[in-house]
Amino acid sequence: MPEAVSLNQRYQDQLQNKVERLRSLFAAFNIPEIEVFPSKPTQYRMRAEFRIWHNEDRCFYAMFKPGNKNEPYEVSTFPAGSPTIQTLMPKLLAEINDSEALRRKLFQIEFLTSQTGESCITLIYHRQLDQQWQEEAKRLNQKLNSHIIGRARKQKLCIDSDYIEETLTVNGQHYYYQQVENSFTQPNAFICEKMLEWAQASASHCSGDLVELYCGNGNFTVALAHLFPKVLATEISKVSVKSALHNLESNQINNVVIARMSSEEFTQAMNRERTFRRLKDISLDDYNLDTIFVDPPRAGLDAETEKLVQRFKHIIYVSCNPATLQHNLTTLAQTHEIQRLALFDQFPFTDHIETGVLLTKKLDNVG
Repeated sequence: MPEAVSLNQRYQDQLQNKVERLRSLFAAFNIPEIEVFPSKPTQYRMRAEFRIWHNEDRCFYAMFKPGNKNEPYEVSTFPAGSPTIQTLMPKLLAEINDSEALRRKLFQIEFLTSQTGESCITLIYHRQLDQQWQEEAKRLNQKLNSHIIGRARKQKLCIDSDYIEETLTVNGQHYYYQQVENSFTQPNAFICEKMLEWAQASASHCSGDLVELYCGNGNFTVALAHLFPKVLATEISKVSVKSALHNLESNQINNVVIARMSSEEFTQAMNRERTFRRLKDISLDDYNLDTIFVDPPRAGLDAETEKLVQRFKHIIYVSCNPATLQHNLTTLAQTHEIQRLALFDQFPFTDHIETGVLLTKKLDNVG
């Protein structure tokens, strides 16, 4: 019990430090009270990756101290991992150490798991995979009841499939998602559910149709679609677009159109600077474009996308990098007021901060 208390106290202390950092970072803006969404301090990571280190005829999970890639330390337990990851890790390692075909030149292992207990394991090699490997991988698939994928240079071998199905519960509603190996998914499912709840609450204050940039596999799209008459979403990755379409169908959503294009291309289309064949069946004039949702990469919004976003009455901005969010807000706050500010603790005991902001256009900028 004392250890549990100590862990919880350490977690609360580090979370409070993040709140203070965020408050300091945004001190120049007129921000509301920060809404804080804590994580579970353990068993929160639904995906993880480990280097594999070889010592003669045995290998082990390895991590490295920052800046030192030559002195690994063995990882025997991973408390941050989901219950499924923690169950699989020792069983998988034992099977690999008992099989020369699975072990030879194995470089890295990646886990992808769901709250419903599904799992996908990717084994990455510094050699080409042969028939013997496939036979051993099939045996591993049956023994662990996990999708097994082998990767090597210009080679990808799947034992049954390369995705899992996740269920996220948001305000009592179940949403179903296909999550594909080697594609981005939210790593902390518990916090992801809180982010979706926050996004729904923020969207309830918005009007018109929704434009979403960087929609990925439709993580937010699926949960927000019912709050708007129509949704136009964009995503550049073919794999993510395919998953997003699958997820929309799985959740019986039919008011969303996805355009496979970058935010820069969509900005050019909105500015009527270029025409795109990918928009030939989409008329931008058919949308009442009042609300935009953005969840950009760590680099944040580029200058032209900033200008585009400023046109909208309502902006919902989810950021994985508060530094670039601060930079973008320097521009966006010229025309919009910050209505809500949230901190989502996606990665406990790290410096990472995930942030959500709701902005509404200032009255003197409406028109």
